[in-house]
Amino acid sequence: MGSLEESSGAAEVLTVDVHKAKSLIESGHLYVDVRTEEEFRAAHPDAMKVWKLRGQAEPEEVDPSSCAADDCMVTKIHNIPYMFNTSQGRVKNPDFLERVKKIFNQDDHLVVGCQSGVRSLSATADLLSAGFKHACNMGGGYLAWDKNGFPVKKHQLKEEL
Repeated sequence: MGSLEESSGAAEVLTVDVHKAKSLIESGHLYVDVRTEEEFRAAHPDAMKVWKLRGQAEPEEVDPSSCAADDCMVTKIHNIPYMFNTSQGRVKNPDFLERVKKIFNQDDHLVVGCQSGVRSLSATADLLSAGFKHACNMGGGYLAWDKNGFPVKKHQLKEEL
């Protein structure tokens, strides 16, 4: 299933394998992809939108015709980079926690992933330290997700003529 790992901070991070992460996302957890925007645009786990009436626990119980799209559609995947590529190498995104707090509540159930599981481990530790109660790290990251044949959304680059 998963393993507990200590981060450099006080928060204990639960790391789950990609099979468990996929199951959690399918059951309603939200996915936070902390890779760079460039990595995310190239390809990412395809965690489709689900119908969910705000404040209602079970998305499948909602009749999509009973509400406006803005009130019922919840995006299950969000790209919030934990680090940026710069000419001096990667640097931590100083607005990471602020951006997460604008999208998620501290009681939301989150699966945090990156390319291989390293950045997401640090990001998850930061989220837990900031008061997010239900955040876990996806071990192996996008590479493990793709290697297991799970759904991915790849963006084709337009070829120059």
